[in-house]
Amino acid sequence: MNANPETTLPNHQADQRSWVVSEANGYASLGDLISGVTNDLATLLRQELQLARVETMEKISTSAQSISWMVAGGMVAYAGVIGLLIAAIVGLAAFVPLWLAAAIVGLVVLVIGLILIQSGRSRLQNMTIVPEQTIASVQQDAALVKEKIT
Repeated sequence: MNANPETTLPNHQADQRSWVVSEANGYASLGDLISGVTNDLATLLRQELQLARVETMEKISTSAQSISWMVAGGMVAYAGVIGLLIAAIVGLAAFVPLWLAAAIVGLVVLVIGLILIQSGRSRLQNMTIVPEQTIASVQQDAALVKEKIT
């Protein structure tokens, strides 16, 4: 028999807990079990928070990309308005009055810019920052704990 009255059993997760079992009766004490469950729940909570953090950062990154598309659309629309207005006004002024040439070109460029801005905006509206995977995982963990307790 071992000189040490306690033996550490192999762990399912190497970096997590180790169950201490008394060699006298081969069972873990109630205090050891409660301590193990408490440690496991704390580890689970830390992992869920890390998952929420990662998921939220991914969604923020996607939002930033959508905003970039909106800004790019606005810049293209602005540059297009200036360049095309000048060129089209000069070209169309030979066929229609000057004010009408400027209005036609301005409307076409603005429509293109608005389409680009709306594209980025709709991508933002269709996205939520709520970490759905984490919520589902926490709900599943809670159901599992509830099932094991009852």
